[in-house]
Amino acid sequence: MLFKKRTYETSGSLSAMAWRKLRRNKLSMSALFFIGLAIIVAVLGYLITPDSSPFANRQHLELATIKPGTTVKMLRVRRNEEKPDKGFLHRMIHGKKSVFKQIPFNNYRFKQDKIIMEQFSKTEVKEPFYQEFSLADVVFPLSTTNPDISTGNGKISFNGISGKRKTYSIDDLRKRIKSENIIEQTYLLGTDRFGRDMLSRLLIGTRVSLSVGFISVFISLLIGITLGSLGGFFRGRTDSFIVWLINVVWSMPTLLLVIAITFALGKGFWQIFVAVGLTMWVEVARVVRGQILSIREKEFVEAGRALGYGSFRLITRHILPNVLGVVIVISAANFASAILIEAGLSFLGIGVQPPMPSWGTMIKENYAYIILDAAHLAILPGIAIMLMVLAFMLVGNGLRDALDVKTVETASE
Repeated sequence: MLFKKRTYETSGSLSAMAWRKLRRNKLSMSALFFIGLAIIVAVLGYLITPDSSPFANRQHLELATIKPGTTVKMLRVRRNEEKPDKGFLHRMIHGKKSVFKQIPFNNYRFKQDKIIMEQFSKTEVKEPFYQEFSLADVVFPLSTTNPDISTGNGKISFNGISGKRKTYSIDDLRKRIKSENIIEQTYLLGTDRFGRDMLSRLLIGTRVSLSVGFISVFISLLIGITLGSLGGFFRGRTDSFIVWLINVVWSMPTLLLVIAITFALGKGFWQIFVAVGLTMWVEVARVVRGQILSIREKEFVEAGRALGYGSFRLITRHILPNVLGVVIVISAANFASAILIEAGLSFLGIGVQPPMPSWGTMIKENYAYIILDAAHLAILPGIAIMLMVLAFMLVGNGLRDALDVKTVETASE
């Protein structure tokens, strides 16, 4: 007869044992991997987006609501301005204004020192619209005051933006335009009603959702742990006042309270952080207070008092470390709630303001297309919100099980 031998993982700290148990939870680890990938996307930002302009807001109205996977030919026309150089970090955080204007087209042809473009159209038209550009204007930044373009003997002369006179062969400019200025751009997820790249806006929207989650949870932890610790440790009138404050805030609907704070602080990116954070501290304070009421009666706290430790040291060095497990689980749930609240506020128009991309704003701008042939414009940001919230809930559930000291022991054959 074979017997299963039960062994217990007693080696290592409780944190190490909790981590080993979390790693065996495949759903939670998959969710943790998804969150890590989202954080990488949010940090890299404009370095990995097809549209690296600020807020991924490059608009082409003629490309509105094109289908995912559509490839469009573009002519890159040089802007008559100096190339901005603000460094790698600035581009990663704020994006970079392109030195080229991108003009979509169907066909083109050269005529002497000009390039003539047939304007892009999703359907065939009897009388297409044509645009004409000087070859020099396409390739080089010209003087904004006196470009003085002239041609002769197969060459073209002009004044550059620096004021210096330059001369180039027309054949050389045509070859350069074919190789460098005519490109093909594929919109993997299509475009919205303003002709903006959906993939770029979805990726930058990840930064908004995670930022709101991180900062609002940090604010809620700062307020909740402070008030909960004071009430649970000192009790008496301090505890009574904090419990009264918790009950007052708890009795108010969260969304209505966030809307009221948003109206008081104003609409904007940073105001959302504060508004959401000021409404999520209640649950943290309530749980921390309950835990500290129990822990403050333990023997090690009495020993600390006997050694002459002050209240601040007892709370921060000895009591709070025993509460962090529960706080981490609550933080994961609050993170998911913060993402949902931000998306709801942006959908209502009182959250993140255009042109900054937010998943809630994207749903608001495109929900009418659900009954048309472009339902993906509203469905994609909705799926992004769902996956992000689900990931944090799964991680929270996994942390709850892993940090449960009653189930730290694991069996193996």
